[in-house]
This record gives sequence, structure tokens and C-alpha cells, in this order.
Amino acid sequence: MKRSIAIFDTTLRDGEQAPGCSMGVDDKIQVAEQLELLGADVVEAGFPAASMGDFDAVTAISKKAGNICVAALCRARPRDINIAAKALKYACKARIHTFIATSDIHMRYKLNMTRNEVIDAVRKNVRLAKSLAPQVEFSAEDASRTERSFLLDVVECALDAGATIINLPDTVGYTMPHEYGEMFRSVRWRFPDESITLSAHAHDDLGLAVANSLAAVQNGAGQVECTINGIGERAGNASLEEVVMALKTRTYLFNADTDINTEMLYPLSRLVSSVIHVPVPPNKAVVGDNAFAHEAGIHQDGILKNPLTYEIMTPQSVGVDMRKLVIGKHSGRHALYEQCRRIGVELTADEMNVLYTTVINMADEQGEIKLEDLQCIIEKNFSHAVETI
Repeated sequence: MKRSIAIFDTTLRDGEQAPGCSMGVDDKIQVAEQLELLGADVVEAGFPAASMGDFDAVTAISKKAGNICVAALCRARPRDINIAAKALKYACKARIHTFIATSDIHMRYKLNMTRNEVIDAVRKNVRLAKSLAPQVEFSAEDASRTERSFLLDVVECALDAGATIINLPDTVGYTMPHEYGEMFRSVRWRFPDESITLSAHAHDDLGLAVANSLAAVQNGAGQVECTINGIGERAGNASLEEVVMALKTRTYLFNADTDINTEMLYPLSRLVSSVIHVPVPPNKAVVGDNAFAHEAGIHQDGILKNPLTYEIMTPQSVGVDMRKLVIGKHSGRHALYEQCRRIGVELTADEMNVLYTTVINMADEQGEIKLEDLQCIIEKNFSHAVETI
């Protein structure tokens, strides 16, 4: 039976922590509303104890949210948890997401706590969170660098205290996919109860956030934490659109899918980009401007004959109107003919040969020949065709 993977979007919390990606309350509300329409299962609206702005954003999103679960992040501290619960009080579905570091390096240098003290903090604070919210998620920060037997002890403690979602983050983007998958497999083997959801939260410091998230899914994760455009701390988080389309495109491999409306991926990517004033890189997978652009003549010819030759998903499936046929020095006649057809120009075979030579020579000097450039060339050299433009 195919599994449904929950999408936990943390664009408004972890994504916003990226330098230069801060959002106002109104911006967060706008993005949250679109995330609900997208079909995300959970929106992590902020870290209420961190600032009044975050508290106000979580409160406002809680009031406006419909069926989507609203999560608030907090440290495993009573003050943080109580503030999170207060911010979530209007949510139809509320989740307190509490965390504490479990790796030796974090416990020693950041927390100055012993393993026993961390276990005690998990027990007390997860129990408190459970008394204040219907859903509690516990994260073992830096899980991928945590000694395995201790990680299992921490997870057992969190479950006993009332958590039902266990997040095992690769906080510093250190682990490899086979290692991350093995960690999930060992935790799932120890805690096989299907009512327990294991969650993946990967960072992209080595460019492996999506690969690690998918490895987690293959090994028992039922939730993936990700962000629009992959924004987040340092090199960013797992990209929501990449995770979703990997599962959609290779469903038979993972035997899993999501409830995401994929046709909203591109518009939402552009909304987030405009809100934070950070452009989407053109070579960004799934939603970059070049994701469905083709310049090489061999590729263009194949695409025009059958899109499956060079595209594993359609532009329309992610909300892009149509693929882009770039006219450049590598382009072929088939693509040039198609561009002429799109602008309503009909030329003879001999005229097309002349046009092709002219265009390729120009492209060799100036790069891409845009549609307006093509129209000017046609107007200058084939005046009889101008009326058809």
C-alpha cells in the first residue's frame, strides 16, 4: 500500500532564519495561506519565544488557518513552551515542536549539560508540552552526530512523555544518505508502532538535503520538513518542490507520495522569492527559469518530437505555462521553426535556411536571441512575412 508522506513546511521559521530572508507578519500570513492551498500538512509558523514579531505571526496564522496544522518551535524549556502554547491557542490544529541538542559536542559546548540532564529535560518538557497542545513533536537536535544508543534513549524518553512525532535532524548537513537512512531504520526497528511518526529535517551544507530526506523516507520517515526554494540556515534546507517532485516522479520507487497540489509549486516559489527579495537561481531544480529551457539543438529536436526524451516532468505539472526553447548558437532548425510558428511567421524552406544562418551567426556573438530579436531579424530580412507577425 502506498504511503502518504506528510509535508512539514518550515519556510516561515527555519527558512526565515537565513540571512536576508526575514518576513513581516503580513508576509508570513500571505505565504501561510498559500501553503494551505498547496496542501502542506503542517506549517511551522515561527519561534514565538524568540521575538514579539514571531509570537504575533504564529498567533495571526493560528487565527486564519483552516485545516492545516500550525506548529510553533520552542526549546525544551518551560518558558518557551508556555509562550508557544499561548501563540497557538486559536489554531484548529496545533502542534508544539520542542527540541534539545543530543550530540556530545552540542551538550558539552553549547548546553553545558550531561546526558542525564538532557534526558531529564526531555521528560519534563515534553510532558509539559503534551499538557498544553494536542500534538507534540520532539526534535533531537544534531541527531545525525549523536551516539546511537543515547539517541534511542532520548527518543524513548520523549515518546514515554507524550510526543508522537520524532524528528531526527541532520542539523549541520553532515551526514550521507546511506548513514541518514540507516539512522531512521534503526529508530524505526526499535519503535515499530505505526502511530509514531518519524520526521526528516535535513540541511544542505554538502548539497545532500533532498537526497538525505528521500533516504529517510525509504527507511521509515513519514514526514519531511522542508522549505520553499530550499531557503534556510547557512546553505539552506531540503527544497519542498524537489522532495515533492522526486516522490511524484518516482512514486513506484518510494511507494510513497504527498498530497501537494504540484501545479502551485512555481507560483509559490515566486511568491516567496518576491517576499524575501531573493531571486530563484536559474538552474534551481523544478522551479528555476532554466528547469524547462532547452538550447541544444539535439535536445530541442527531441523535445519537440516527444517531451519525454529530455523532460521527466511536464512544465504544467509544477505550474509553468510552457517550456522555453532558447535560440542560441547551439540551437537547431526545428526549434527555430517552432519559434517562428509561435509568433505566426511562415517562411519557405530556403528562407528558413537563410534565417537559421543569420540567427546562429548573431548568437555566436551576442548569446541568446530573444523573441523580440527574432522578430526584428524577420522584419529586416523578410518584409513579406511582417504582416503575419
